Amino acid sequence: MSRRKEPSIPNDILDQLLAGTDAAAALSQGGLLDSLKKAFAERALHAEMDHHLGQEEQGNNSRNGYGRKTVTTDGGRIEIEVPRDRAGSFDPQLIAKYQRRFPGFDDIEDWQAIRGIVC
Repeated sequence: MSRRKEPSIPNDILDQLLAGTDAAAALSQGGLLDSLKKAFAERALHAEMDHHLGQEEQGNNSRNGYGRKTVTTDGGRIEIEVPRDRAGSFDPQLIAKYQRRFPGFDDIEDWQAIRGIVC
């Protein structure tokens, strides 16, 4: 008899994410998947900023709000908030300055390496 494979995301977390919504709506433009992409991208950018500010030799640089950016992925457009620093020296790697297209965001193969940056 075969065992049931453990889900990559626990069912109770999926239940919380889908609570009060139609499962089909989660896959539509602007649905749950787009919200998850936005949350992931913003968390990764925050981690990059933390790393950047941690490496600053000068003690006078700090966070300075956010800039909004609309990024086009394979699945559509998402609007993200990119953190800024006072010195203007923060150059994000995940979504570079002036980059508007992010092809392959839905297909990134090495999510484990990125997860290590974000967590």
